[in-house]
Amino acid sequence: MPSGLNTLLFLFSQNRAFSYFTILVAIAAVTFIFSWLSDPRRLINGVFFTFFIASLGAWFTFLVYATNLPSFRKVYLWALAILAVTVAVIVSFSWILLLWNSYVVLKHESHTLPNLLTLILAGAMLGLWVFIFIGHFTRSTPTGLRLILDIFPTVAVYLAAVMYNFLVNLLLYQIVPRRYQQNYLIVLGAGLIHGDQISNIQAARINRAIQFAYHQQEKGQPLPKFIMSGGQGPNEKISEAAAMAAYAIKRGVPKELILLEDQSRNTEQNMEFSQIVAYNDYGNDNFKACFFTSNYHVFRSAIYAKRAGLDANGIGSYTRPYYLPNAVLREFAGMFVMNRLRHFTAMALIVAGYIALAICKLLNVF
Repeated sequence: MPSGLNTLLFLFSQNRAFSYFTILVAIAAVTFIFSWLSDPRRLINGVFFTFFIASLGAWFTFLVYATNLPSFRKVYLWALAILAVTVAVIVSFSWILLLWNSYVVLKHESHTLPNLLTLILAGAMLGLWVFIFIGHFTRSTPTGLRLILDIFPTVAVYLAAVMYNFLVNLLLYQIVPRRYQQNYLIVLGAGLIHGDQISNIQAARINRAIQFAYHQQEKGQPLPKFIMSGGQGPNEKISEAAAMAAYAIKRGVPKELILLEDQSRNTEQNMEFSQIVAYNDYGNDNFKACFFTSNYHVFRSAIYAKRAGLDANGIGSYTRPYYLPNAVLREFAGMFVMNRLRHFTAMALIVAGYIALAICKLLNVF
């Protein structure tokens, strides 16, 4: 039996702490997998996943040093050093990457506020560095003022943690298991070009739904019906649903398999009204459905589906890489607003805590 395996078995048999630690990692893994598979739309899944990865990393570190194999330890330290340097470089110079991305986006897309999000974030990060410098590298800054200035980086850390959890959930949602037993495929609208033409983003959503439908048929299941979901905007000649239906028919989808939901104005209404369309067509609420949107939008859409009582998960379509940072930031902003009471309460507590510390310092309480 290899010496490494012998050492591992010895650790389990002789080191009770290692055994308990292994059980903890196993519990963390089971908790995450059960929570994610039962409902991948829960934000807590990101917390469970992070705890599992952190505990697994700590377990592996314990194992590396406990086995006392020089070559094993050397490889581990090199890998850890590379990871640490990579993270440090990305965090330190992420504002440069954001500025570069904003340049690329503005070169290819319209100069609207949603397309300026990476530029705004880069400016905010530079401003944060200035606050940190003023607060901690200027000797003449009073302690009380330094505490007040510390509010900004602390709030930034909180926002970064919230965004990290959102990103983890967004990435995990991309690999939700597909179930090819659907009665309805709901395709979400994305606005029209020139009032009557679908965009490349919308075409990608429809194409992904068509691909799913024929894959389901290949698996021996009947073709599902398509629910094209999108109302008519103030500057649009026809509804998004009608334009999407026309595109799908040109791609070979039978007209009788297409249902229109042409009253919705936003994602939440997409889910609410599409559920009604499916119910009226099916005759009851025992139908199976999934929805299709862009990959960056799929997780927040799933939250809206859950709020609407629609038991459906989503599948994301391809998005050009250069567009993803702005799109993901917009999605994060949407999720933040969705849970604004929780986040504003947390930030208010942070601000109140630092102000209280500054007052105590001013009054020489400690």
